[in-house]
Amino acid sequence: MPELVSSLPTALAVRSREVELPRSMTVPLPEHIIAASEEMREIVSVVRAIAPTSITVLLIGESGTGKEVFAELIHDLSERKGPFVTVNCGAIPEGLIESELFGHEKGAFTGAVGQRKGFFEAAQDGTLFLDEIGEMPLALQVKLLRVLETGTFTRVGSTTSLKTNARIVAATNRDLEVDVRAGTFRSDLYYRLRAVMLRIPPLRNRREDVPYLIETMLEEFVRKHRIVDVSGRARMPQIEPEAVSLLINHEWRGNIRELRNTLEQLVVLTCAVPREEGYCVISRRDVERALTDGMATGWDGDRYARPLPAPPLARDKEQTERELIYRALIELRSEIAEVKELLQGRNTISSSGTLALPPATPLNGKETSRIVSLDELETNAIKQALEFYHGNRRQAANALGISERSLYRKLKEKGLE
Repeated sequence: MPELVSSLPTALAVRSREVELPRSMTVPLPEHIIAASEEMREIVSVVRAIAPTSITVLLIGESGTGKEVFAELIHDLSERKGPFVTVNCGAIPEGLIESELFGHEKGAFTGAVGQRKGFFEAAQDGTLFLDEIGEMPLALQVKLLRVLETGTFTRVGSTTSLKTNARIVAATNRDLEVDVRAGTFRSDLYYRLRAVMLRIPPLRNRREDVPYLIETMLEEFVRKHRIVDVSGRARMPQIEPEAVSLLINHEWRGNIRELRNTLEQLVVLTCAVPREEGYCVISRRDVERALTDGMATGWDGDRYARPLPAPPLARDKEQTERELIYRALIELRSEIAEVKELLQGRNTISSSGTLALPPATPLNGKETSRIVSLDELETNAIKQALEFYHGNRRQAANALGISERSLYRKLKEKGLE
């Protein structure tokens, strides 16, 4: 049996280290923040310095890097007495987002049967986290800027100004400077939001954190899934050194979210059945399968599903739709090739003794095949993404390279809701 890693570097040891702040103060790291890399520790030190203030913060980073975790950390260290309220600006339909943020009065629009408070009022004395801020419609960006400048807002259907002292923390995985140049995001709002801007690095740029994340997550999943030995005691898996090395050196395009999913699958599939020796071993082969086979990408019945490509961080609508069509065409070409191979395997023998394909179906005296419309290609791509992600619309939208709001609109247009 290969040598095993019986104990990864202890996360507690990382947490006990100290971070040097600009004021030459030293403080311990919060327990739920894993930051062995120098870059992450610098970010934590900045968070500790700005948290007690009311300054607006913009968090930028790829999907899955933990932007919401840092937004919550800013709130927790601020000593604000109000709640931490999260709003996904890309998940709310464009016609409703103003009402959701600012509230509305009875009769303000069809369906407004009563007065309703918005997120700004809900976050009074607390923190309002505006996730996916780059998806906010231009018309609403003007009103958000006014709130940031004056601290006042008006409910939809009202003329009375209300005060808010909610602290704004925004986040995006887009390059807002590109959006500003493209005219899809207001420059004045961008500069107002980025009073303090923190770039959360992708996991592949801070590999020192991976061993500590592995240990912390394994402990969590052992408790969550009740991984026990034959005597009923909690049982931590052991990991071969080559498996650990493979996990550390993987690219992790899905960042911490992808690492979590992979480790949870490894724990469940490798360690769920109690063994007489009292422990389970996660081998290099287990990790390779999780990263390259159906464990990490999903099983579609009789073959491993092809993962949908991750979208770039910033793109315009026309480019997104063009790439969506290209992906659907590539998938269609692959499926046609598979059908052709299947037909060739079921050939019949002609009178001459040679293999012959079934005759093509004539249409108006000509041999032809059905041409699939672009609308059908798009519909099939959406169905495939939703099926692949088990109905999770946010993940499906990310895979398709469109906003969640756009996905909701297309589902409604195509009658797929």
